[in-house]
Amino acid sequence: MTLLKSWRPLLAFMVTGGLLVSLCYLALRPEHLLSVPEGAASGSLTMRPCGYDTEAGTVAADCGTLAVPENRRDPKSELIALPVTRVRATSADPAEPIFRLGGGPGRTNMDFPQASRLTGQHDVVLVGYRGIDGSRRLDCPEVTAVMQSADGIAGSKTLPAMTKAFELCADRLTEDGIDLTGYSALQRVEDLEAARTALGYSQINLLSSSAGTRTAMIYSWRHPAVLHRSAMVSVNTPGHFVWDPRITDAQFAQYTRLCDDDDACAARTSDLAESIRNTAGEIPERWGPFRIKDTNVRVLSQYAMHHNGPASAPNNAPTIIDAYLSRDTGALWAMSVLGDLALPDSIAWGEFASFAMIDGPAAQRYYDSGGDPGSILGNASTDFLWAGESGLFTVWPDSPDNAKYRQMRPSHVETLLVSGEVDFSTPAQLATDELLPALSRGQQVILPGLGHTADFWEHRPEAGKRLLTTFFDTGKADRSQFDRRPVDFEAVPWSMSTVAKLLIGVTLTGATLGLALLAVIARWSRRRGGFGPRTSVWVRTGTVIPLGLGGWLLGVLLIWTVGPDDFVASASVIVPGTGLMVGLGAYLAWPRHERSSQMRRAGLVAAVCGAFLGAWIGCYALSGLLAPAAAIVGAGAAANLGLLCVEHFRRWPDRIWRTPAMRKSS
Repeated sequence: MTLLKSWRPLLAFMVTGGLLVSLCYLALRPEHLLSVPEGAASGSLTMRPCGYDTEAGTVAADCGTLAVPENRRDPKSELIALPVTRVRATSADPAEPIFRLGGGPGRTNMDFPQASRLTGQHDVVLVGYRGIDGSRRLDCPEVTAVMQSADGIAGSKTLPAMTKAFELCADRLTEDGIDLTGYSALQRVEDLEAARTALGYSQINLLSSSAGTRTAMIYSWRHPAVLHRSAMVSVNTPGHFVWDPRITDAQFAQYTRLCDDDDACAARTSDLAESIRNTAGEIPERWGPFRIKDTNVRVLSQYAMHHNGPASAPNNAPTIIDAYLSRDTGALWAMSVLGDLALPDSIAWGEFASFAMIDGPAAQRYYDSGGDPGSILGNASTDFLWAGESGLFTVWPDSPDNAKYRQMRPSHVETLLVSGEVDFSTPAQLATDELLPALSRGQQVILPGLGHTADFWEHRPEAGKRLLTTFFDTGKADRSQFDRRPVDFEAVPWSMSTVAKLLIGVTLTGATLGLALLAVIARWSRRRGGFGPRTSVWVRTGTVIPLGLGGWLLGVLLIWTVGPDDFVASASVIVPGTGLMVGLGAYLAWPRHERSSQMRRAGLVAAVCGAFLGAWIGCYALSGLLAPAAAIVGAGAAANLGLLCVEHFRRWPDRIWRTPAMRKSS
């Protein structure tokens, strides 16, 4: 049956070829989130009606592009483009709009589903952050790759490599024509001011959170006359892009007091902080055959302790506390794995570096003073952000914009500080001691039992809405609908011990099923002398996913035991197992009736080599944990494409493999 005599092979050829071409395009295409509109001038804004997704559904909005200079200090600076979204107020006569400033640094400012809580009387405006949301994005895959292929995301061997990676990233971005000194907090403030002017607002409100509160502070120092009111949730004061272990220990002490008042927690330990210190000081190197990365456990602990809410389970404080008190080595291994999976690519490292350099001197002073004094979690979290004592601040360009805004300055803007009582990232006491005295019209609300920003938005949504809207409308902070959220030390629906068992169980099951399926295909093919054309099509398409997953998960098991410095979604882990199993599966299901041995060999080579090539392309088409999915699709497409080519040109192998005697006899 030739290629043109059957629609099925032709259709399969078109589909698999199209998939492979698509993957090649995804792998090689440049990423441009936005472009500067033709003829745009600095400060120009083009808008069009659009919809914006919120927790209340899709609501009416205006979307557009703002053109701003990359570096306002340079008169010849090129323009860059930033996205702007205005979520429209439902009122016919709205009050001052609310400009939202999300946290990070290194995270988008365009994702705000809670906007619908505030649009009763106010437009809500989102202006994209330069370096992450606009036409130039400061990604540092060099840094992510080091973290994902190391002895731990902040290990002793990792930190020097991270420093070098930051340096290489800065050099590459600079060679690409990007002025890194233009991506400062000050320039971000001027982007917001340009958007305010272009939208025609005389005064605005600010709603900032976490790292975004630093931008709000600088805005209030530079343009106080245009600010009506400013609400800051989880305040990050100058100098605190460095997690001081002494402050972290003070937060553990606070949890210890809460544990003493909780019967269930008190029954497990007489001193919570000391129990955590003991477990953290004796993290074993392995859980059975599986290696535990010490710094992964410590950094994940810091991040997970930010939240005291079920919305972030299993990454919340009660879950982490349970893991330490259980002293289960499997739980610590699960934290190590989750650290590898979640943290390295959680932010755009170049944007983080450019923005965070405002605290570069503070980080250097911290390390010059000796760093960790012997705290519970040590230096790991600050090392993770700054690449250690000779890290980021020594190799990344520092913007001249930062010099004036590294110290607290007074502000007369009416300001509300909203703090969580048990916030590990931005403790309430820092806002009380460092920012509140500088605010002539400031007030602070400390919410009992709440942690970092996510807790505020998740716990009592109506209470949070009332607190913010009454402040923006009247200047009063109505916290009457908030109650104390107790720290429920038993609220651990997914313990880290359970997560460890699930990780191992799913991985072993997937790998075993993949191998078993391959064995079934081989046995069926050998017993029946091969598959018929129709059955072959179904088997070759229907088994790609389980075989590909099985091959990848075999690689995961291998690196968890033998080569734990590799990342589970790296090409070196995905390609070998996925390519081999998908390629063999496609070949075994290929109809081979009345085919010569030479043609069968050609089919085997085409299927396996094609699967390897397709898996490799797929790994680079998508990043992170999406890479295995793309690799499996690529492997299946390329393996079947290879076999279809052999089928179409089946006379070629005979001509190639025939011996001289065979040719003479013919």
